[in-house]
Amino acid sequence: MALFGALFLALLAGAHAEFPGCKIRVTSKALELVKQEGLRFLEQELETITIPDLRGKEGHFYYNISEKVYDFLSTFITSGMRFLLNQQICPVLYHAGMVLLNALLDTMPVSSSVDELVGIDYSLMKDPVASTSNLDMDFRGAFFPLTERNWSLPNRAVEPQLQEEERMVYVAFSEFFFDSAMESYFRAGALQLSLVGDKVPHDLDMLLRATYFGSIVLLSPAVIDSPLKLELRVLAPPRCTIKPSGTTISVTASVTIALVPPDKPEVQLSSMTMDARLSAKMALRGKALRTQLDLRRFRIYSNHSALESLALIPLQAPLKTMLQIGVMPMLNERTWRGVQIPLPEGINFVREVVTNHAGFLTIGADLHFAKGLREVIEKNRPADVGVSTAPPPSTAAV
Repeated sequence: MALFGALFLALLAGAHAEFPGCKIRVTSKALELVKQEGLRFLEQELETITIPDLRGKEGHFYYNISEKVYDFLSTFITSGMRFLLNQQICPVLYHAGMVLLNALLDTMPVSSSVDELVGIDYSLMKDPVASTSNLDMDFRGAFFPLTERNWSLPNRAVEPQLQEEERMVYVAFSEFFFDSAMESYFRAGALQLSLVGDKVPHDLDMLLRATYFGSIVLLSPAVIDSPLKLELRVLAPPRCTIKPSGTTISVTASVTIALVPPDKPEVQLSSMTMDARLSAKMALRGKALRTQLDLRRFRIYSNHSALESLALIPLQAPLKTMLQIGVMPMLNERTWRGVQIPLPEGINFVREVVTNHAGFLTIGADLHFAKGLREVIEKNRPADVGVSTAPPPSTAAV
C-alpha cells in the first residue's frame, strides 16, 4: 500500500511538473572565451599591486639587490615572495573572481518589462547542470501582462532539447515561449486595430462602399457620406506552431465595417471573420530575439450565411493587400525590436544559426565581448560605492 501511495505521488508530481520555455547551453568554447577575458581582467587587477623596491639606504650604507648577490639572498627572496603571494596576490585573485562572478550574475535579467504592456519571466527553474563540456540552464521563459503579474499560462508544449555543441552558446525556445507572448498581448488588449476615415486606404474605401452600396443607399443622406471605419479585433490568443519546415502563427479575428457619422452612433455595414496564417523567422541580434512576420494565408467568411460569404470573395484580395501594406509593417516594427535573452551585460551573440524542430527551435551562436569585464563591473556597480580591488585579509596560501 505504501509503495502504491509513493508511486501515485510520483506520478502526480510528474503530471504537474512544468517544462522550461527557454533553455541555454554554454559550451566549453564559450567557457574558454570567458576564461580568457577573466585572465585579462585578473592581469589588470594584478597590475594594481605595488611591490616595494629592494633598494635603499641605511645611514651611510646603500643597498641594491643585484644578480651577483641573488643566489645568496634567494632563500630570503623566496620566503618574501611567498609572503607577498599569501598577503596580496591570492586575496586579489579571490576577490577579483568574486567581483567578476557577482557582477556578471547581477546583470542577467530575471523578470523585466518588454514594453509598456508586457513583461517576461526568466527565472531559473532548477540549478544549472554542469558537465565536462557544457553548462545547461533551464529558464521559465514566460511572458505576462504587466497588469496581471500573477497570471500564468499553463505550459503544455513539448520540452525543448539541446544536443549540439559546435557553437559557444545554444538557446532553445518552445512553442510555449511564443504562445505566452501572444496571449499576454491579447490579454493586455493590444491585438486590435481601428482605421477610420483617411486611415483607410482610398482604393479599399471605394471598394467597400461599392460592395455595400445596397445597404448604404437605404441610409439617410446625412449618413451616406460619413467616414468609413474598418476594425480588426483578434478573437482568441494566436497560437504558434513550430515544425522542421518552419514556424507559423495562426490568427482568427473579426472584421467590422461601419460608417461613423459625426456626433451620431456608428452604422454597421458588415461583420465577418478572418483566418490568417503568418510565417515567422527568428534571429538573434546582439542579445535580442527578433521576429520577422509575413502574411501567407488569408481567408474571410461571413458569420451569418454561406451566401454572404460568397459575396465577400471580391474583398479577399484587397483586404489581404491592406494587411500586407498597412498592418504587417506595424507588427514587424514591434517584433523586430525583439525581446532580450538572459545574457550578462557586455556579451552579445554573433554568427547565429536557427534550426527548427518539432515543437521547438534552437539558435546556435558564438559570443562576442562588446565590453571588457572591468567596464561591465564599473557600469553595474552602485553609484555611491567606490571600486575596491583591495582584497580581504588572508593568510592562506594559494
